[in-house]
Amino acid sequence: MKISLEKAKKICTKSQYGEASWWELLQLNMYLLFFKECAEFSSKNKKLSSLCEQANLHVISEEEKEAMKEKLKDC
Repeated sequence: MKISLEKAKKICTKSQYGEASWWELLQLNMYLLFFKECAEFSSKNKKLSSLCEQANLHVISEEEKEAMKEKLKDC
């Protein structure tokens, strides 16, 4: 059940968004038991995700982006 660092990163990211399967989560947890640096990264990543959710970020639409580009061209 050995996984690579790259796969661990992908699973970690998927788990932050609730997209990881139970098998992937099991693999990740086993990996984190042996590699403490990755466990620290995972912990920091969870904190960052939590802060982003609390910030209530707003993403502009494609139409708004295009309108801003047009305004900048006119300047």
